[in-house]
Amino acid sequence: MADRNDASPVSPEAAFPDKYIPRPQVRDLPEPPRDQWRLIGPGIVAAGVGLASGEFILFPYITSQVGLTFVWAALLGLVTQYFLNMEIERYTLATGETAVTGFSRLWKHWGLVFAIMAYFANLWPAWATSSATLITYAIGGDKSLIAVGILVLVALILTLAPAVYTALERAEMLKVAAIVLLIVIGCLFVIGAESWQALPTVVTEPGFPAAELGFAVLMGALAFAGAGGGQNLVQSNWIRDKGFGMGHYVPKIVSPLTGQSEARGQAGFIFPATEENLGRWKAWWRFANKEQLMTFVAITFLSIMFMSLLAYGTVFGHPGLENDVSFLRIEGEKMSETAGGWFGYFFWVVGAFSLFAAALGIVDYTSRLAADVLKTSYFPDASESKIYAILVWGLCIIGTVVIMAGMDQPLVLATIAACTGGVMMFIYSGLLIAINRKMLPAQIRISGVRLGALIWSIVLFGVLAVLTVHQQVGELLGG
Repeated sequence: MADRNDASPVSPEAAFPDKYIPRPQVRDLPEPPRDQWRLIGPGIVAAGVGLASGEFILFPYITSQVGLTFVWAALLGLVTQYFLNMEIERYTLATGETAVTGFSRLWKHWGLVFAIMAYFANLWPAWATSSATLITYAIGGDKSLIAVGILVLVALILTLAPAVYTALERAEMLKVAAIVLLIVIGCLFVIGAESWQALPTVVTEPGFPAAELGFAVLMGALAFAGAGGGQNLVQSNWIRDKGFGMGHYVPKIVSPLTGQSEARGQAGFIFPATEENLGRWKAWWRFANKEQLMTFVAITFLSIMFMSLLAYGTVFGHPGLENDVSFLRIEGEKMSETAGGWFGYFFWVVGAFSLFAAALGIVDYTSRLAADVLKTSYFPDASESKIYAILVWGLCIIGTVVIMAGMDQPLVLATIAACTGGVMMFIYSGLLIAINRKMLPAQIRISGVRLGALIWSIVLFGVLAVLTVHQQVGELLGG
């Protein structure tokens, strides 16, 4: 469709600051898809990447200590992240730019701040070592060597797949299918009548058991149910690579070895607010909201609820449980006692693959976020795909070195990892309000309930950030 530079008396690109990044091109919004099923995927990727230690360890651990009284918090956290994700998607649907690029229009280095925070938060390869640990529970072996093999495999997949997003989406869809199978079999063989009878207490007996588990742990579980930190921001990149809205006009990240790269400019696009474009916008916005709600929110909440129910049916009240990967060993052993030895091994295998797929997504979003920032704000003539590949291998090589050296996670790095998520989400909740009210056409700006949801997000993640930073700095100084 032809570009339209004079369709409106007020040029829509004029609202975009151009001190650091050129203004977007004016172009009509693409037609929404007739076959919407083929565009479903970014929400599944978000759910797949987010279903990691929190869903496999933290919520089941909380359930093992206090029962199902805190499962409600997962839904509150997910609904908060749903509104947050949709404001990230709003900007990208309308412009083809990532939300981070929008932030960088306000101040050049916002993107770099978020990229550095995300990179340091994921520098220590806990996601790979957790997967390797579960593999050793199932089949034995050397945890360090398996973890290194996982890192190498992750790097190869992300840099050899012709279309990186497509490979990631398929892996996360397979992970979600495996978890669904685990839940179905668990419902049949592990979850007994007593556990099913306790299920209504999720609604009838909600609680906030701070006395038993601590305020910071519960707030973290609530706030990061599903995703958190830099992952939410990369919802922009994933829907853009899938071709949502104005992302249809933006080239995808491909393998520098096996893919066909296309040049991408610094700036995106914006559409004139004609009746035709606004009609298309409503269709795109309705579809994006539905996709996120039916995939990310629904899949994640059902997974948390049933993983908690499995824990309730096997390890509720069991003494001496720890809030780390060793929890899954005891849970698997109890499942073997309940349903037969095969189920414990099946649980560990699915858990190992789940954490491997999470590792794949974590390396992807960390590198994807940084590559977008470096390409857009600092190296406009460079290949984004090549920058991405370098960052992927850099993250995996660093992880390999620390694993082979047998190093424990430095306290400073652990402190950074614990603090960054809440701090990032507090800051970008406010920045999303700024870009989605200042830059977008008046007809599609954030307002009403969604504006209130982002104000709630600022409060929630602000409180979490203060609590976590205070706790972690205290431990760092004390250590």
